[in-house]
Amino acid sequence: QVQLIESGGGSVQAGGSLRLSCEASRRASSTFTMGWFRQVPGKEREVVASISWNGGSTFYADSVKGRFTISRDNDKRTVYLQMDRLRPEDTAVYYCAGDVDSDRPRTALSDYDYWGQGTQVTVSS
Repeated sequence: QVQLIESGGGSVQAGGSLRLSCEASRRASSTFTMGWFRQVPGKEREVVASISWNGGSTFYADSVKGRFTISRDNDKRTVYLQMDRLRPEDTAVYYCAGDVDSDRPRTALSDYDYWGQGTQVTVSS
């Protein structure tokens, strides 16, 4: 089993920045595809960004492209989501997730095997 622990959420005004971190409990996570998802009440969880095990390939949802950056440091077993130029519509609970079997970015919830507990991001106008 691998535990994923998110941190870095909080409240910020529109136009501001936050950096989310997701630390894995085991070094095996360095071989996982990792993803960030978000969810607001009453809506389905949606993919925000995903990164391959070595960081060589990334995916971004259209809504965050050019504003968010996903990266990883396998030595620290940590994946990051740098969020710039935040908008009120970015308000959500953000989850990180790990896919054991893939070697490329993944976008479907069903692809992922491990999930963090989520961290709240609130953007005020």
